[in-house]
Order: sequence, then structure tokens, then C-alpha cells
Amino acid sequence: MFASLAARIAASGLIVVFALASLAGLLADASYRTSDSFRWVIHSAEVIETTEEALDDLREAESGQRGFVLTHNPAYARSFSRSIADARRNIDHVVTLTRDNPLQKARTLKIASLMKQRVVSLRQPLDMGLAGDFAGATAFIASGRGRELMDAITVRIDAFLEAERYLQTMRGEATEWRLLWGKRVALIGASALALMLLFGIALLIRSIRRPLDEVMRAMTDLGGGERARVDTATGSREFTRLAQGYNAMADRLEVAIADQATSEQMLQIANADLRRNSEALRERGGMIELLGGMAHRMQAARTDDELAQIIRVFVPLVLPGIAGALYAHNNSRNLLVPIAGWGGLAIRSDGFAPDQCWALRRGQSHYVTSPGADIVCAHASPDETYHCEPLLAGGEVIGVLYLQGLIEAESRFQLTVLSENIASALVNHRLQRSLREQTIRDPLTGLFNRRYMEEALTLEIARAARSDAPLSLVMCDVDHFKRFNDEFGHDAGDVVLQAVAAEMRSRFREGDVVCRFGGEEFTVIAPGTTAEALMKRVEIVRNAISELNVRHNGRTLGPTSMSFGIATWTQAMARDGVGLIQAADAGLYQSKRDGRNRATISRLAA
Repeated sequence: MFASLAARIAASGLIVVFALASLAGLLADASYRTSDSFRWVIHSAEVIETTEEALDDLREAESGQRGFVLTHNPAYARSFSRSIADARRNIDHVVTLTRDNPLQKARTLKIASLMKQRVVSLRQPLDMGLAGDFAGATAFIASGRGRELMDAITVRIDAFLEAERYLQTMRGEATEWRLLWGKRVALIGASALALMLLFGIALLIRSIRRPLDEVMRAMTDLGGGERARVDTATGSREFTRLAQGYNAMADRLEVAIADQATSEQMLQIANADLRRNSEALRERGGMIELLGGMAHRMQAARTDDELAQIIRVFVPLVLPGIAGALYAHNNSRNLLVPIAGWGGLAIRSDGFAPDQCWALRRGQSHYVTSPGADIVCAHASPDETYHCEPLLAGGEVIGVLYLQGLIEAESRFQLTVLSENIASALVNHRLQRSLREQTIRDPLTGLFNRRYMEEALTLEIARAARSDAPLSLVMCDVDHFKRFNDEFGHDAGDVVLQAVAAEMRSRFREGDVVCRFGGEEFTVIAPGTTAEALMKRVEIVRNAISELNVRHNGRTLGPTSMSFGIATWTQAMARDGVGLIQAADAGLYQSKRDGRNRATISRLAA
């Protein structure tokens, strides 16, 4: 299909890029579906918890009613009112949460109706007691009226919770299946890509070695005095031209041998040409193997330093005696930033804009053979000779290869293949980095997500255990966050979360790991710090958040505050981080109980 070796190498690179893009798309889709399943599992948990709270509030109201009638203590009456308000608020919240499920919503509305009837029956003896008729209230309670209604509420709530727990189980199983599917896609895709790359390299080497062995055989036979010709059906344009040249040379050699007067001279010329061709062929074969090894290593590089090291080692081998530098395009800054330099060349650490390079402007090679011979790029010196090779992929600027000096005609093949390999590696490197960021970042706030937090916490605990250095954790959440969603909508709630996240990211140390734990909850991992020392920084953050003036759609959303819990890891805690999270969570709950908008150091030892 491809008559040229260069075309085959380019096609192999495109296939690898397409395979990488497909794998990235599959993994991104799996990540999105898994995140959606997790959200529905959390949704069911919230429905169950809120429903149970509503039932508990109704029972507490019943206890408050009886306490007031029996003890005449007004505190029980106030407790009754609070419990009734909490029960109504919770059951209304359950109605909102089940709007996505018509059957569950209908059950919730029926439960809410029964609870309203129960509240009416509970309030009657309470009102009698408030009017001073405690004997009548006691007789009313003793009659047992309303118990059937309470039993009906309990039965309907049990049926509702059983259905919701079944939904939660099914959603959990779907989440586990999607996680397993994503893992299989990653393993199978990576393995298939590696096999594809190895297979392509093997085919390329075979397509070089077979005609090379044929030429060497013909040369050997010719040296032994036999009439030898090379089959021109070599499978590649380059080797075909070489075979044709060799055959023509052999034909001329036969004619020369027939002429005794000039046979010795013609033979010497033929042998010299043959040695040069053989050496050129051997050098090109070795160069292709070298470029294949370089491409394989670049595709396996995981960091910028690894990629730079590969460039510094292999480029001088491919283009010996040529100093240069590799610049990669930074999309966010629209700059060509240096990746690696070699040959003692002093590179610009600040980089340069794409329009300062004529190779990138023209989309093709640009070189100056002598001062004044052509237009000089703005990033090069006016009096130097150089060569700029653009690195492009799908019309997009990937980078530029800057070489100091002249590239001879026989080195253009190496430069072309080298540029294609480096461009492919830079695209692959960019895709890997983007995919990694998507898996560890929360898309709304830009902070690290809970998965990354758990991995980082386990790592930091292991370090703290080895070095005996302190390690502290902060658990915090936005006070009365539900108010923003209820009064201004969920978009306003998202704006509040983004503002709080930005404030926390700017206030904590660079070494601290700030994460979104879930919902309105955040977590901060602070290595090398005790809870007491961390308290000062937390207070600064808390005060800064209290002073935020968040606006959405031209409206001020009102005051914002957060509550914090701080804990320090001890050797008595488990090394998986669960004990430390529980301790910090206990401090957070204590801050909530003490009135919110405060920070509390947890004394809980897990």
C-alpha cells in the first residue's frame, strides 16, 4: 500500500495517535458514567437518611407532647414545636429529592399527608394542656387515639425505605460494574497499543533487513565472480532505486570486463561505488533502528524530565555534530517553551511566541544557510546559520525543532523521521497529562477530588510513620449551604463552592493538598504541621471566607461562613487514613454544635 519507507513510518505514527485518542475517549466516557453512578448512590443515601430523620423528629414530637402533659414542663412543648418543624422540613426535602422517581414521590406525598394528620392529633392534647386542662389531655393520650395513624406512617416509611435501599443497591452494583469496565478498557487498550507498536516496528525492520540481505547476497556473489542481480521487487521505493542502481552497475561491470584494456579500471570504480552504496544502506538501516528505539522510549515516557532525557541522548546520535533545542507549544500561554537542549547550546528559558518563528508561520522547514540569505526568525541571532523544523499534528502547532548549523542533504531523511517521532511523542505526552488531570481533579472547583485525596493521605501517612514528622488533616464544610440552593438555585450554590475553593487554594501552603471531599465538604492534608500550628492558618482562611461577598446574576447571595475540624495523625491510628478522617470529622461536628463559623481541634484518638 505504501511504496516508501517514510510513508510507512508516518502511517504507523498516525495509527498510534488514533489508537491513543480512541483509548482516551473510552476512558473519559467510563469516568463520566462512573461519576454519574456515584452521584445516584449518594442521592439514595440522602433520601434514606432524610426520611429516617423525619420519622425520628415525629417520634420526638410525640415524646415532647407526652412529657409536657405528664410533667407540665413548658420545655417539652417547645421541644414539640421544634421537632414538628424539623419533621416537616425533612419530609418536604424528601419530596424534592424524589422528584426524579414518580413512584417514590407519590409514596412520599402520602407519607407527608399522614404526618400532617398525625401532627394535628398530637397537637390537640398539647393545646388542652396549654389551656390548663391536663386531666383531659392525659385522658386523650390514654385513649390511644392516633396510634393507628402512627403505625400506618411507620409501615409506609418502612416500605418507602425498602424500595429506596433496593434502588441504592442496584445503583451501587452499576457503579462497581462501570469501574470494572473502565479498568478492563485501560488494561486491554494499553496492551493492544503496545502490541500494535511492537508489531509495526518489527514489520518496518523486516522490510529493511530483507532487501538489505538480498543486496548483500548479490554483492557477495559478484565478489566471487558470479553473475548476480538484485530483484527490484523489494517492497519499498528506496530499496527499489538501490536495486536498480546496483543492477545497472553490474551490467556496466560486465561490459567493462569484456573490454580487457579497461577492465581493471572499471572494476575498481564499480567496487568503490558498491562499497559506498553498501555503507550508505547500512548507515540508513542502523539509523532507522536507532529512530525506532527512540520512538519506543518516547512513547513510554511519563514525565517531562524523562522525555527531555530521551531527546538529549538520541538526537545527537541521529544528527551528530548538530547542536539544538526542542521547544513545545504551551496552549495556555501561547508560547514555545524549552523542553531540552543539546550540544552546549544556550536555550531561551522564557521561550518565544509562535509568530516569532517563520517555520511555524509557513508550516514547513525554514533555514538560513548564511547571513542575509533568507529572513531570520525573531528567536534566532541575525548572524547565525540555523534550521527550524515545525512539529505539527492535524494542523495544530505541537512545537519546533531548532538546529544550529546546516543540515546536509543526506541527513534530511533522518530529520524528517525524527520530527515525526518527536511530534507523535509530544501529542501522546499531552494526552496522558490531560487524562491524568481529569481523573484527579474535581470539574466544578478545580481542586483535587476525593479519590486523589485518599491516595495522597495514605502516602503522607506512610511518610509520617517513617520520618516521625507531624501530619494534620482539616475537614470543613460551608455553613447552611442548602440555603443557597433553596433561595437562589443550584447554579448559585455552584458559584459559592467555586468562590470558597478559590479562597482555600490561595490561602493554604503550596505543599498542602486541598480537596473537595463531596458536596459542600472540603478536606486539606497538611504534612509537617501539628493541629495547633495549623489552627492559625485555618483561622485566616475562615475569616477570609466570612468576608466573601459572592454575587450571582447581579444579586448578592448573602453571608458565607465555614466550620472546621482539625486532627493530627498518631501512631495509634490506622494507616489507611480512616481514623484521621473520623477524628477531623468529630472536630467539624463539634464546631457545628458550638454554633458554626469556627474551628475546633479534635481530641479523638482512633
